[in-house]
Amino acid sequence: MSWISVDVEADGPIPGDFSMVALGAVIIEPSLQKTFYARLHPISEKWMPDSLKICGFSREQTLRFERPQSVLRHFAQWLSVAGGKNLYFVSDNGFDWQYVNWYFYHFLGFNPFWYSSINLVSLFLGLKKNMYSKFKHSKKKSYGHNPLEDALANARAMLKMKHLYGLRINW
Repeated sequence: MSWISVDVEADGPIPGDFSMVALGAVIIEPSLQKTFYARLHPISEKWMPDSLKICGFSREQTLRFERPQSVLRHFAQWLSVAGGKNLYFVSDNGFDWQYVNWYFYHFLGFNPFWYSSINLVSLFLGLKKNMYSKFKHSKKKSYGHNPLEDALANARAMLKMKHLYGLRINW
């Protein structure tokens, strides 16, 4: 059983019409040493300049990134080696899940995470028993939309929840 923190950057709000342009992941375990990072070539002619600005890429840069099918194949291989079986997708919200799920099914015909994901914001609110708690305070540092750094920050936040609230995580 492996918990995988995943973060993506995209050039728009929804998969299919827009493109995932970067993907970062880390196995959630104390060392946080098993990581994955890739940049993906756009799949659509549609893109939003403001979204790419947030990502820190130009459209011209994204056109030189690796083809999505190849990235997803490498990601699935990395997951099977680094994570094994029974993978749990973890992100801070649903944005990342919608892209990863869509891309896996579109390009490979399956999703190694199956059909569900863990949302850290909702988990945190439940642990605090307060629907108005602020999850962002549980993260020590903002990384400026680098998906690997953001995945690491989310993994650290989940490890912090394990320590502070007795969250059971088996590795």
